[in-house]
Amino acid sequence: MTTTAPAAAALRKDPARVDNWKILPLEQLTDADILAMPDEEYMNDVQLAYFRRKLLALKRDILNNAGETTEHLREDTVVVPDPADRATIEEEHALELRTRDRERKLLKKIERALARIDSGEYGYCEETGEPIGVGRLLARPTASLSIEAQQRRELKQKLFGD
Repeated sequence: MTTTAPAAAALRKDPARVDNWKILPLEQLTDADILAMPDEEYMNDVQLAYFRRKLLALKRDILNNAGETTEHLREDTVVVPDPADRATIEEEHALELRTRDRERKLLKKIERALARIDSGEYGYCEETGEPIGVGRLLARPTASLSIEAQQRRELKQKLFGD
């Protein structure tokens, strides 16, 4: 008996959803509806609007988190006499700042993805011009390379360093 990986099963096209993009408003469309769209509709206006919405929501969440971090760091600036407690607080701050730095980098990728939507290049590999694929974009909306191009880039980085 063979089993299918959950990720692979989640990326199957549901034939019952194939026309949902034509009848449902954008706000009601789900990842499964976008994935079920026919291949010839790749990066049509509905998909582009869906991914724009997804990217803007991700951006909004990151910006909200950044505001919470600022408040959290301000609240935790009290002087703690115990060195162990002080070290714990400093380590938590360092971890939070590293997380925000990663999110800052992600914000730049989101902005680039939004610019690619505006220019009509979103969904196509920057290196080869081939479609990236709806499944990959649903998993990583900021993707700018096809899986093959990304694998080549990572192999090059592994072999030659950054």
